[in-house]
Amino acid sequence: MNIIRKLKNENLTGYYFVIPALVFMIAFVGYPIIYNIILSFQNASAITINTGVREFVGLDNYKQIFANPIFAISIKNTFFYTIMSMLFQFVIGFAFALYFNLKFKLSEPIRGFLMISWLIPVSISGQLFKYMFSTSNGIINHILLTVHLINSPIQWLENPTTAMWALIIANTWIGVPFNMILLTTGLTTIPNNVYESAAIDGANTIQKFFYITLPLLKPAITAILIQGFIFTFKVFDLVYIVTGGGPVNSTEVLSTLAYRYSFSEFNFGKGAAVANILFVIMFCVAIWYLRLIKDEEVA
Repeated sequence: MNIIRKLKNENLTGYYFVIPALVFMIAFVGYPIIYNIILSFQNASAITINTGVREFVGLDNYKQIFANPIFAISIKNTFFYTIMSMLFQFVIGFAFALYFNLKFKLSEPIRGFLMISWLIPVSISGQLFKYMFSTSNGIINHILLTVHLINSPIQWLENPTTAMWALIIANTWIGVPFNMILLTTGLTTIPNNVYESAAIDGANTIQKFFYITLPLLKPAITAILIQGFIFTFKVFDLVYIVTGGGPVNSTEVLSTLAYRYSFSEFNFGKGAAVANILFVIMFCVAIWYLRLIKDEEVA
């Protein structure tokens, strides 16, 4: 009887430790999500948002959003920005990881120095790149003019074609260290005797990379790409600071569109609807990633 009572007390003790985290999740994650879902089905404006008297409009907010050409543009921009940023971040980060894995002199201080771009707040990085890409006094145009690669300043942030690429360059600079560190960590887990055995069998450097390094890094690469997708797809701060979604909606993404609906047009129902669409996309990716991990563990 005492043993049963002791086991029950131990089980209850575990629940006591979980309760604070559960309350926090309900208050700061669960409630906002539920409130946002409810808000997306209402006609919520600056006048009605605080009165509590809001008309239920069903799917009208979603219908109007899907009918708006800007929504299609923002979807396309979000995916393009995300895919290109992830591609450059991963390739450059992988190259750095392979390079620093050679463990030459000063490799660790240099690697630590490269981490600065990831540690700096995005608000500061955004302002930095906004200045660098400035048409009149930006350092990028100054360098290109000095080496005579261009004859006149490029309007990086005023041109719809170059504005998106300016954002991708900025985000690549921010995200490369994240990829580099995780891939470097993954490389250190690969035993050297595997490469030595492959060398004895006559494998060259390229064969070692494709038949040893990549397969053994597959779990790390998958995690990096999925996390990179989630972090990049929901971007707001960098886009808002550098371009504000312009020019001519050429850099408008889902998060800035939700912000514009909510705080420029004061149509909180539409803003909530766009935010829900963004949440559903990321939620589906997260679920797919968790199932992928589970399948790999079973295999």
